Amino acid sequence: MTLASGPVPPIGGHSLFLFLLQLALLLLLALLMGRLAARVSLPPVVGELLTGIVLGPSLLGTVAPDWFAWLFPQQTEQFHLLDAFGQVGVLLLVGMTGLSLDLGLVRKRGGTAARVSLPGLVIPLGLGVGAGFLVPQALLADGSDRTVFAVFLGIAMCVSAIPVIAKTLIDLKLLHRNVGQLILISGTVDDVFGWLGLSIVTAMATTGVQAGGIARSVGFLALFLLAAFVVGRPLVRAVVRVTARSAEPGPCISAAVVVVLLVSATSHLMGLEAVFGALVAGVLLRSAGHGVLERLAPLRTLVMTVLAPAFFAMAGLRMDLSALTQPTVLLAAAVLLLIAVAGKFAGAFLGAWTSGLNRWEALAIGAGMNARGVVEVVVAMVGLRLGVLSTEMYTVVVLIAIVTSLMSPPVLRLAAARIEVTAGEQLRLSEYETPPRQQPAVDPV
Repeated sequence: MTLASGPVPPIGGHSLFLFLLQLALLLLLALLMGRLAARVSLPPVVGELLTGIVLGPSLLGTVAPDWFAWLFPQQTEQFHLLDAFGQVGVLLLVGMTGLSLDLGLVRKRGGTAARVSLPGLVIPLGLGVGAGFLVPQALLADGSDRTVFAVFLGIAMCVSAIPVIAKTLIDLKLLHRNVGQLILISGTVDDVFGWLGLSIVTAMATTGVQAGGIARSVGFLALFLLAAFVVGRPLVRAVVRVTARSAEPGPCISAAVVVVLLVSATSHLMGLEAVFGALVAGVLLRSAGHGVLERLAPLRTLVMTVLAPAFFAMAGLRMDLSALTQPTVLLAAAVLLLIAVAGKFAGAFLGAWTSGLNRWEALAIGAGMNARGVVEVVVAMVGLRLGVLSTEMYTVVVLIAIVTSLMSPPVLRLAAARIEVTAGEQLRLSEYETPPRQQPAVDPV
């Protein structure tokens, strides 16, 4: 190992200027386009993803290639600056998602949620894995293992997105409805399964697909979860209890960020995906009590208004929609979008219908669960970073996330209008219509 002869000089000069300019432009345009999306009743994440498309190779790189080459030079070191910022953002975003998961509610209605979720997981997972083995070799990343790619595509097809689902339910005033609660719980089950599956397929991508390697990955996953909830939970509670003694939220916010980063680093060290560790960290923080949700409200605001939009803009920056001009890529995108929508929608609809719900309730659940949004974008970014997805397939997967997020609200609104409001729902509505400080925190992404 070669030791440095002196201290490493800090970043400066043109690299620092370019990084600050890139970040400022991405955030500014993400804010504007997110607001524009919200005005037309779309999730802000759609506008934020479009930010990267506008500033990326899809538009700016085509219309003004010289400007694009100057603003986003193809230099590894320069891209790594944005990547590092984006990685911190996505870890804290997923940590906030874990903070929003009400596991008590999942346990309370877990039976019904499991019956609804199971077909909505198994059907698109199976279709996605099958499609992964049929995707033309030309669309696979160089050196990518076909089996790992197929399993990864299956995971991408079966996930749902709690932040997008929750925001959609709030916008449509359906969070207090029975069907809205069931969508949220079932989406939570899907979300957790998606992160578990992502950790396993990440380990497969790094250690291979041999039975011994997969068994070791599953073993590490079980060990990580055991350690997190047996050792980590009391430690996190102790940390939150100590920081709660301060009247200011600052110590609790700092401690929460440290917890998310340390748990993420631990999961990454064990060969699992870092974002899965962030999700577990969020769950541990939620279970700590001591008003942690209220104390972390400023952190949530920072994450949702600065870090998350920057991450999604960077995700869109890596999309190249010009790839869709290739007949092979366009056909693959159309087929995979059809599989994603049909598999998830049909699976959730079937699960709800066989659980005794009527067709309108089943239609609403199918529409709600079909929104991939945030989670699928994170999955796609992981696949690109691991070399499992090529740029073309990454574009296709993110495109599916955008389209399914666009489809969900109108269908959900149509179905919910035909579901009778019960007395229990009216009572729950009065509980939801409380002052803002008493309302449950929900991700606005």
